[in-house]
Amino acid sequence: MLRRLIDKVVLDRGEHDIASVRIVWRGGAVTELTIQRRVNAVAKLARGEEMRDRALTLARAGMYDDQIAAILTSEGHRSPNSESEVLPITVQRIRHADGIHVNKPRTRWSHGADVVTAPEKATKLSIPVNWLYVQIRKGRLLVDRQPSGYLFNDTTDVHDGIRNLRTHKIDRLDLRICQPHQEGH
Repeated sequence: MLRRLIDKVVLDRGEHDIASVRIVWRGGAVTELTIQRRVNAVAKLARGEEMRDRALTLARAGMYDDQIAAILTSEGHRSPNSESEVLPITVQRIRHADGIHVNKPRTRWSHGADVVTAPEKATKLSIPVNWLYVQIRKGRLLVDRQPSGYLFNDTTDVHDGIRNLRTHKIDRLDLRICQPHQEGH
């Protein structure tokens, strides 16, 4: 049915990622469309060099890839293999190609300033972190596991308790938040 309505279709691939389509209908009417094509490199995008420069400027300012991608998308840029947005992986590739690395890695979970992770606690006490994990596994050190790992209160009582466990002055240390042997829990 379309063959009876359309006289011809003219496709101009263009230089970069934009293709022009011209549809000539049987009655003589003409419809022109612009299509964004997928390409294999940022350099092949019409605004690729502009996007690359902007991404590097934001990366040097210390922003993370997903933040940069959101800004570039809001400015009208897109990834070579996406029709409407800049993907964080595109920003990462641009950053790595220019030798810019993220200074502080992001974690999904964060914890308060009054608690420390097992590696941080081991560093403060000058003990191997594996010793802490072995004590937890053996049930000698009872600690609640949080999404970010095992967290310890950063107090002198906890420091002293772990030192006493390490020197065998005590056999077991319970640092759980909810201790079932106490009344009211």
